[in-house]
Amino acid sequence: MPTLALPAEGGCRCGRVRLKISAKPLLTMACHCIGCQRMSSSAYSLSAAIPSEGFEVTKGEPVIGGLHGASKHYFCGYCMSWMFTRPEGIDWFVNLRPTMLDDHAWFAPFIETWTAEKLPWAATPAVHSYEALPAFEEYEGLVAEYAGTKG
Repeated sequence: MPTLALPAEGGCRCGRVRLKISAKPLLTMACHCIGCQRMSSSAYSLSAAIPSEGFEVTKGEPVIGGLHGASKHYFCGYCMSWMFTRPEGIDWFVNLRPTMLDDHAWFAPFIETWTAEKLPWAATPAVHSYEALPAFEEYEGLVAEYAGTKG
């Protein structure tokens, strides 16, 4: 499997919003919740938790769509590509939709969440599965384990 080369750049479908990451993901995920199914028009959404200091929008202004509350989903205002999420109360990482990167062949979900809501046929290669979300105290170990698998 290919590896992520940093810095990595990407953007929305139309190219009006561009971004760059300069830090490795802390964790990669697939979310099977019904909200993500509806937002992505797919069986699940994909995300890579990128440390905030390693993430920047380099062109354009993303707009808030989907969730407008404490957690915010950011889209291109023109083509409406769902680009990233800033989770409620967490400012140290951004959940990037990895398919926004120009080269995303390196991506595979390490964990999958909300499997209680997944479509019966949906499958991922995730190492860990959770009916909802991992317990808060599990994240440190998951991040360490993921870092160990990615060199």
